[in-house]
This record gives sequence, C-alpha cells and structure tokens, in this order.
Amino acid sequence: MTYGAAPAVSRHLSPRTVTDPVPDTGPDTGPDARANTRQSGTVTETDIPTRLDALPFGRFHVLVIVALGITWILDGLEVTLAGALAGELKQGAALGLSNAQIGLAGSCYLAGAVAGAFFFGWLTDRLGRKKLFTITLAVYLAATAATGLSWDAFSFIAFRFLTGAGIGGEYTAINSTIQELIPARFRGWTDLLINGSFWVGAAMGAGGSLVLLDPAIINPALGWRLAFLIGATIGLIILLMRIWIPESPRWLITHGFPQEADRIVSGIEAAFPDRRHAPLRTIKLRMRDHTPLRDVADVLFNTYRRRTLVGLTLMAAQAFFYNAIFFTYALVLTDFYSIPSDQVGWYILPFALGNVLGPILLGRLFDTVGRKIMIASTYALSGITLAVTAFLFSQNLLTASSLTMAWMIVFFFASAAASSAYLTVSEIFPLEIRALAIAFFYAIGTAVGGIAGPLLFGALIDTGARTSVALGYVLGAVLMGFAALVQAVWGVPAERRSLEDLSRPLAFID
Repeated sequence: MTYGAAPAVSRHLSPRTVTDPVPDTGPDTGPDARANTRQSGTVTETDIPTRLDALPFGRFHVLVIVALGITWILDGLEVTLAGALAGELKQGAALGLSNAQIGLAGSCYLAGAVAGAFFFGWLTDRLGRKKLFTITLAVYLAATAATGLSWDAFSFIAFRFLTGAGIGGEYTAINSTIQELIPARFRGWTDLLINGSFWVGAAMGAGGSLVLLDPAIINPALGWRLAFLIGATIGLIILLMRIWIPESPRWLITHGFPQEADRIVSGIEAAFPDRRHAPLRTIKLRMRDHTPLRDVADVLFNTYRRRTLVGLTLMAAQAFFYNAIFFTYALVLTDFYSIPSDQVGWYILPFALGNVLGPILLGRLFDTVGRKIMIASTYALSGITLAVTAFLFSQNLLTASSLTMAWMIVFFFASAAASSAYLTVSEIFPLEIRALAIAFFYAIGTAVGGIAGPLLFGALIDTGARTSVALGYVLGAVLMGFAALVQAVWGVPAERRSLEDLSRPLAFID
C-alpha cells in the first residue's frame, strides 16, 4: 500500500494558510511534491501532529518499524562480526592484524559514525528525513561490501570508518522519522524495541560467524570476507522496502509543504477507517526552509541547557559501557579463556538474547511507570551488576560460560538503558533541530565513551592481567551510576506526551 495517495479527509482540519504565502522553490519530497510550492515564511494553522498521535497502532507503523528499525540490526551485525572475526583477522591467512589494530578498527568505525552523524544529521534537518535515510543506507551498503575486499590493515580500517559513517547517518535520519511518525502513547515502547533489535543483528552476526569460520564448511580465510556481505545483502532488501515510507509530515509542515503533509497524513488515516474521531488540537507555525546553526546552539546550550546535560551524560555512559565491553568481548574469551576464535559466536548468542529480552520485557514500563524512574533504574542496575561481574572476573571465579551468564544479566538492564538514551535525546528537543541534536549527542557521547573505550580495553587486555581489565569494568559501572543520578534529578517525564508538548517547535506562534 502506498501511503499518502488518498484524498484529504474532510472531517479533519487541513492546514490553513493564515497569511499570504511567500513562494520559494522546494525540494522534491515525494510523488506529489513537484506540484507543491514551498511556502517559506507563511503562518499555517494545522492539526497534523495531533492527527498522527491520535492514530491507533497498525500496519503502517509496523512497516515503519521494520523498514527503518533495520538500522539497529545492521549495526548489531557489523559490531558483532567485527568482534567475532577478531581472532580470525589476527591470522596470517587473513589480514594478520594485531590486538591494537583490531581495537583501532573498532574505534575508527565509531569515529566514522561520529562524522556521519554530524554531516548527515545536518542534511536530514535541512533536506528531509526520506532523502537521507535512503542515502545513508546506500553509503553503508557500499562500505560494508568493500570491507570484505580489504587487502591490508589500512584498507580494512578505512572501510570500517566509511561503514560507521553510513550507520551514524542512519541513526539521525531514522530516529527522527520514527519519533515523528509513531503515536505518543506508543513512542517509548516502540523506540526501545527498535533499539533493542541491535541484538537481533548481533545474533545474526554470531550465527553467521559460526558457519563462515567453520573449516569443515568453508575456508576461514574466505569466510571472514563473505561475512561482511551479510549486511550488504540485508541492506539492499531494506533499501527497496523504504520506497514505501513517506516523508515525515511534521518535517514537511514546518519546512513549507503543508499540502503534501496533509496528503500523507490523510493517506495514513485511510488505513484506519474505524478509528475514533476525537477533537483535535491545532497549532500555528511560521514555516521555514532551514534552521541556522546559531539557533541550534542557542537551543542546546541556553534554552534547554539542563536537558543537554542529561542527554550527554546518558549517551556517554552507555557508549563507553557498551563499546568498551562488547568490542573486546571476543579478545577476553580468546586471551583469558583460550576459546578458539571460530567458537566465539556460541558465547555471543546468549549474550545477545539477554540484550533482546531487556527492551521487550521492560519497554512498556517506560510508557506506563514513566521515563524518569525507568531510565534511572535501568542505568543504576546496569552499573551495580557490572561492578559485581568485575569483582568475580578479577578473582578468576568465572568460567567462560558463567561470564556469559553474568553478561546476560548485566545487559538485560543495560540494553533497555542504552535504548532509552536514544529515546531521550530524540524526543526532548524541537523538531527543526531533532536530527542534528541526535547527531550531537550521539557524536559527543560516542567520542567520549565509544572511541576511547575499545582503545582502553584493548590496551588493558594486552597487559594479560585480570585486575587491569576489571578496573576498566569498574569505570564503566561508575559512569552508569552517575548517569542514573543525573537522570533521577533532571530527567524529563516524557511518557505519553506529544513531541510538540515536550518541546515547542521553533516555528511555533502563540
């Protein structure tokens, strides 16, 4: 079904032009957009945000989740493959990488994600969600396929950087689109579920590595190359699915395309003929074609300074926590427990299961119990359980299997916590800067916690001392505890509230 093709529903208030439009040529944002003229500077009264939030959950939203949420599956696949293949990549028959080079490749993947998030995030707010979630997926496809053709350490690291750039850009475009299309009362659970799907990709990567690194099935020297084609194949299929996802009506209405926004929403509504027609609240907006960077800085560091502190703390803590531990998990298994590299996938599968179950079982509570208490609780429990695991590891009281069980418990809570960080930064800032705000928090959090984490843990593992690695785990636990405290004090109660209520659009007119 193509959404956005149905005629306007007369019982709803279509966007009303209150002042004369000031014409300007706009981008091609959809099949009907060529007939649209950008009305930059026009004041429009609209009920589109309320109409989107009033919708029941249905087939359209499932399509959005599947076609856009695949980003997290791809990221999980990439990260897991890099970890599971670490042992094989150290072999001379492959690329002969050292532990330090593997850590550097992981850090460059994250550095690429930082650069991609900033660049593509800026374009997402300026050019639209749909264009960018198509471009960023194409970048990822090309780069991850090229990774499988790497010929030395430099080329491998360079292609990992480009793959990360595609994924980082995906985060900004996809998070923005999902937040703006999913009804408010389902937003928390949906966002956590989608972010938690990272671990579906992790399980796929682990399972794929078990097959592709099994000498009885395929030569591992070739298998590691084929492994990177898994993500490219999945991404190509999803690229076709995304053709049916419309541009965000919220983006269109604030960027001068009210008629196109109304056509899309009317098309979505047509798929719910039995929905209840409650009174709809309207808002007035002065449309603009872009938001200057000085306005972005003013919102982040003046208007919403406290929210910025919360977002940075949550993102940095979870980035260090996840990337430091997961990027080096295979090295811990091979170096401290002598697990063969082709068997690492068996230990990642239960690890991934714990991460998937967390958002599934806890996600609904973020919409009912509330954001503040659930985010603070999951961060605190993640830190406490990690500290306990660090102590047991340092005392050599864990086997490879019991360490994996410990990680299942730790990341049951940590997966929900990390997902809630992305939820937080994508819903508490104005629509016009949403993608760039996500990019800012993702980039800074990843730079502080993600890039440094794998490098630090790679060096700690090279020492061969359990106590050194355990101290790294304790640092992660402390960061999660601090983030829990910040959230408990300054967190925003965003559950079941519309995006426009949480933070008024910059184009809002009283």
